[in-house]
Amino acid sequence: MEKIAAACALDWSIELEKSSRSKKPGRSLEGILQMGPRIQRWSREPAPTMAIYNMFGMIPGEDKLFANAILLRLADAFMSGDKDTRIAVVNVFLFELRSRDKKTSRKQYRGIFSKARMHNHAELLRRVKVVFDTGDIESRAFALVLFGCWADFAKDSAHLRYLILSTLVSSNVLEVKASLFAAGCFSELADDFATVVLQMLVNLVTSSDFSRGTRLAGLRVFSKMTSSFAVANEAYKTGLKLVSDFSDKELLVAILVSLTKLASKSTFLLSQQVDVLLEFLGPDKSLQLQSTVLRCLHILVGRGICHASVTVHAMKTLCRVAFETELPSSVQCQALQILCKILLGTMPDILVDNMHHLTHLLTNVQNSIQSPIKSKRLITICTLVDVSTKLSGRTEMRSNLDWSSLKRQIISVAVDQIIVLEKSLVASFPANTRLFKEIQCLLNVLLFLVAENPNLGDFVLDKIRFFIEHLVDKNGSIIAARQASLKLVAIVQNFSLTCIESLHEVDAISEHILDQLKLLVESVHNCSLFDCYTQIIYSILLQSHMFLGFMINPNRKTFNPGIILGNLPLNHLVKHVEVSLECAKKMLSQREYWPAFKSGRHAACQGAWIIAAFVFEQLITKVKSASCSYWLKLLTKFAQAERQIQLFVFQKQACGVVDLLEAKEFFNTCFWDKIGDTDVSSVGNVVSLTEMLHEAYNKLASSGEFWEYNIILEQSFCFQRWFLALRAKLLRVVADLSKLLDSSQLNQENASDYEQVETSVTANYNLQQVTQISLQLMSIAQELDLIAVSFIDMDRRSSKIISELAFGCSILAFTTGIALLTKNLSGNDNLATLGLETSNNYLKEMFIQSLIARLWLIDQEACSNLSLLLELSGLPKSCASLQPRSHIWNTGAVRDILQIFYYAISGIVHLQKEGKLLQYWENLPQVSKDHLQLLLNIITKWMRIPFRFPRFFFKVRPCTGSELFAFSEESRIPNELSVSPGFHLSLNLCLQLRNLTPDCLSRVSKLYCLLYSGVSLKESRATGETTGPMQPDYRTWETENRIQMNDKLFNYVVKNCKPDRDKDADTNNRVEVFVCFELYDKGQGFASCLLDVSHFPVGSYRIKWHSCCIDSQGSYWSLLPLNSQPIFTVQ
Repeated sequence: MEKIAAACALDWSIELEKSSRSKKPGRSLEGILQMGPRIQRWSREPAPTMAIYNMFGMIPGEDKLFANAILLRLADAFMSGDKDTRIAVVNVFLFELRSRDKKTSRKQYRGIFSKARMHNHAELLRRVKVVFDTGDIESRAFALVLFGCWADFAKDSAHLRYLILSTLVSSNVLEVKASLFAAGCFSELADDFATVVLQMLVNLVTSSDFSRGTRLAGLRVFSKMTSSFAVANEAYKTGLKLVSDFSDKELLVAILVSLTKLASKSTFLLSQQVDVLLEFLGPDKSLQLQSTVLRCLHILVGRGICHASVTVHAMKTLCRVAFETELPSSVQCQALQILCKILLGTMPDILVDNMHHLTHLLTNVQNSIQSPIKSKRLITICTLVDVSTKLSGRTEMRSNLDWSSLKRQIISVAVDQIIVLEKSLVASFPANTRLFKEIQCLLNVLLFLVAENPNLGDFVLDKIRFFIEHLVDKNGSIIAARQASLKLVAIVQNFSLTCIESLHEVDAISEHILDQLKLLVESVHNCSLFDCYTQIIYSILLQSHMFLGFMINPNRKTFNPGIILGNLPLNHLVKHVEVSLECAKKMLSQREYWPAFKSGRHAACQGAWIIAAFVFEQLITKVKSASCSYWLKLLTKFAQAERQIQLFVFQKQACGVVDLLEAKEFFNTCFWDKIGDTDVSSVGNVVSLTEMLHEAYNKLASSGEFWEYNIILEQSFCFQRWFLALRAKLLRVVADLSKLLDSSQLNQENASDYEQVETSVTANYNLQQVTQISLQLMSIAQELDLIAVSFIDMDRRSSKIISELAFGCSILAFTTGIALLTKNLSGNDNLATLGLETSNNYLKEMFIQSLIARLWLIDQEACSNLSLLLELSGLPKSCASLQPRSHIWNTGAVRDILQIFYYAISGIVHLQKEGKLLQYWENLPQVSKDHLQLLLNIITKWMRIPFRFPRFFFKVRPCTGSELFAFSEESRIPNELSVSPGFHLSLNLCLQLRNLTPDCLSRVSKLYCLLYSGVSLKESRATGETTGPMQPDYRTWETENRIQMNDKLFNYVVKNCKPDRDKDADTNNRVEVFVCFELYDKGQGFASCLLDVSHFPVGSYRIKWHSCCIDSQGSYWSLLPLNSQPIFTVQ
């Protein structure tokens, strides 16, 4: 458990004292400057509570004592030190002042220098006042700056107020500027003081007795007059009078900037300030003044508060500046940027009523796309893309602009601009990073266009192919800038992959897209600039899950199935598999092991398991590190298992690929010989399917030896172990299901007319097994849900892949439990007669609600149909399945799974109708056979969906999670917990986040935890144990009730509902409590709670716990527990 700042105060105080007494040169200054970040951290933490004092073994008030000691030592150093020491002390407090949250006002400050937390501020001010009274001009200025930093408690001192006001009229410039700084800090907090300062400021900035620098500093103080609206309004009116009086351009610029900052903090002043600024955008004004006005408007627009204050007149004025060719390019670009931001705000609602102005404005913007100014062209392209996307749907029928043609023009100009930038890039040495950023910006624009307009995908790919062919035509000069060119190639490669993925997500992969992709891949292979790694990446595209999906669902309206399933595409598939394998061999022969590994990783993420298995197999013998060798063996076994499944499922289409593998000796064909030409979808050929799945499962299960040799690294492979275990478990369950289908079919075929009763008994036994399998599949789906929210640093695409897998498992669980939905299949609604201690209706509700929760954002009609199928009165208000992430579900892979769902629904409806026609004893065998065939068809369709690795699988790093430290009120040793019989257990808790990146930590806004204990968790030993590291295998997901605890915590946090204890018959034998933590710095949370263990007998009991966090976007994240469970003793 890391110490909070208050607990570190003693050590910090000692370190500061030692450094102040050190004779080592510079050590004293170093010790002072170290206090800057420490005081900043301390100031951001809330004041400790009594519980926190007890946790860290602190005496109440101890932190205040040492804070006082530290601050007084700094004040002593300031009082007795030299100039450098005083500068260091001032920098410490300025660092804390500038690091305060800008979103909160100074009046809301609750840090360490707030009046409520400073108890000896009089002595602190007295020592600094000594320096002001006895020091030179610089020392007096430093003292005034410190008074400003301490304004929260110094503002109430009448003596200091008089001192600051009196120095405002000093003859020394440095002293006046320091006094202005202090006056500004005081004016943010005190209305009466701000009123006096405002009157003095007018005299100061209008008097010629003061220097220009002093007057400019005085004008900047106007933006600090924010203690109340009355003061801000008076300051603004005073500033407007100065605007009309000033003839000096520099002073005018300063007051305009100050008034803009002041107006940005008050919505009542915005409209007036915009009108004031527009008056200075006339053609008769100087360039410096126009540039300043644009900068002020940019400040207002950048904060998102200017849109409602802008009129059509303002738009016309900005338009004139943006397209005035005589103005400098920087001024034009700045005006164009402001126009773009306003157009994307609420302003279009005004312009829709003035279509003439809107059309004129957009025509001018469109004409600027050919501007000779490069930066203006870039801004124009971005502006047109954003505006056309926002307005095309609203004004297409009322405007004369052809939006489709405009977007194609934008794409052409963007690619032409990329070519121009590429020429400049080749000519520059060293490579200009700014050019790379501009190229990346243009490619991002194209990606945005494709995402918003998928019909432009083939046009964009065609233009990118044109750019690649342009690279082919380049002469030898490109070799001179090879490093820059390779970086450019990598950028274009990432763009192409992202573009294809984007089209696949919106189901826009069409025949034209495939044709363009083939031409693009050919262009890449024909360009000598692209290395083997790039070539294999592009070749894998045609073998990826996005195009194999067409073999699953050949009825897509956007695609011609005859082309994919004909000879030509299969020949292309074989060709690109061969090219990929040859490129991989070439990289390996050239000892390019890292590019080879990346190509294998990419193949696994795209579902191209033939390539992935080959690369990983070959790399095993190339590495020298034992851990790397075991890691590659694990990947090889995983890839081999998936390759085995893929070749089995697509055996008819993969014959050419297997022939190639045999001819080129890329693959041992013994497995293929066993498969032969069996038809997977036939009930009679389930044996080979079962054998194949068991072999694949055995490969994954045997990979556990990797972890036995890498016990130390297990925490870094937490996600990999969990994901692999779930995949293996899923294959085993599906193999058991296929075996059950085969045995059921044989029993039905061998049964005579006189064996119907015996057959019904067998059917009931099979029903029990089917129900158990469906429950296992549902459990796997829930685990996949949990893993998707247990790693806060997981990328979005990996999270979507895992969610898709959970959706598929939920579909399998639902369809496997079809027997429970056919009313006449069993004579009992209660499944206790089948060995299952649950009700038929409960299982129905669980399966259906899980699907409704997943389909809620995808297909509302399907949700309604499911409700009708379950004969519910209406849609449930809450769903049992966990879906906390707010990402777009409707992707290509999900739509493939949906097709299986629709097929299953139609099959279920058919079975229900057949089951209602005749009596149970007559039709049981036939209904069961139909049921088995439907299940087999569903399994086959599900297996045809290409399985992919989430990219996060290759991110090896320590597991993110949390540690819980529990303290009793009577003990300061963590997890040394005891309570007397008949009493409640009072706990002080600390939840510590572990292994989160600084970015992830900054996103965490709330922490929650569920504590659970019961009589059933009684320990055999009579004494508790202290906290320690978790078991070496880090299998936190295998802890009993982990899913249930997470669901309870999710319902409490997100849905704000607690479980109904009144309905629980076991209330007296268990206790659970939900805890919300107060968040501190360094990823810590503190809380207190009571556990009602008054009814627990004497003994030791374990406390199970599960925690979560909510990020700044409101998303729910589960936290894996990384230390052992606390134990308390009733004695």
